Amino acid sequence: MVESLNTKVDLSIDATSFMGLSEYGKIMVGDHAFEFYNNRSAEKYIQIPWEEVDVVIASVMFGGKWIPRYAIRTKKNGTFTFSSKEPKKVLRAIREYIPEERLVRSLSFFQVIKRGVKAKFAGSK
Repeated sequence: MVESLNTKVDLSIDATSFMGLSEYGKIMVGDHAFEFYNNRSAEKYIQIPWEEVDVVIASVMFGGKWIPRYAIRTKKNGTFTFSSKEPKKVLRAIREYIPEERLVRSLSFFQVIKRGVKAKFAGSK
């Protein structure tokens, strides 16, 4: 059985993890870590201690009215992407443990295109 890193849980909510195939489970935001537990298999879990979190990236659409998914980039193990029923609640709970300057918005579609075009012409000189 998996043991939680948290001693106190601030938020527990249904969520989806996008690591390879999407997996359904629960997110737990607590005093020591961000945790995801799969509904079907107890062996499939993700535990990210707060000291390991580098940046939390939110995909914001329609001027902040809709957040379809968010990602947690760690210092050593890469990026983990999640979505949940109430993403604003999850991000507010994360904000209690991660400084606000490390909570960022992802680039929009047009910003990605603009950077790609700039990189294309800057590299050809």
